[in-house]
Amino acid sequence: MDERVRGGTTPVTSGKDRPRVVVRRALPTEPAVRGSASLFMTEAGWQGIRADRRMLYVGPEPASEHIALALRVEPGAEILARRKMMLADDVPVRVATSYFRLDVFGGTPLCEPGFVRPSLQAGIEALGHRFGRAEEQLTARPPTEVEAAVLDLERGEWVVQIVRAGYSADDVPIHVLETICAASRHVFPIVQVTGADEF
Repeated sequence: MDERVRGGTTPVTSGKDRPRVVVRRALPTEPAVRGSASLFMTEAGWQGIRADRRMLYVGPEPASEHIALALRVEPGAEILARRKMMLADDVPVRVATSYFRLDVFGGTPLCEPGFVRPSLQAGIEALGHRFGRAEEQLTARPPTEVEAAVLDLERGEWVVQIVRAGYSADDVPIHVLETICAASRHVFPIVQVTGADEF
């Protein structure tokens, strides 16, 4: 990968004079990274960052309006959530939640606690689903109280919410990933698709 995309760790100082880090999250995600065991661990490793991840929750929960829209279910419908925290040099930088329709993935290994091995994408494909396309939306906004607490944000800090909806080759929503990124701890390189060099 181009070193301009990989980048490095940039220290940032918070109001409490604690060191912060800046991690990169490329858009769109390189296929080899998307198919790796962990997008975050792979990208952070390229940057020389000591990365870690912790599973926070696996189980059912009601679908929020924007997640329900992406999964094509009714708001409030019960869906499967797999939520994890990402840390860079022991600093919380993002919370990523994978959402699945229970009528498609209920009773499968994706409902079990812990990380899916060798990767979540491999686990989805092992169930017979093939990826067709994905759509990503970025929204910058103030954090909720829960997000501010979990990410240890200072007053006035914002988050960047990324919602990536993945659809099968048959246009069935098979994976919606919502990532809440501490805005002051992220850079989002935009990589132009090879061959699409018109402006």
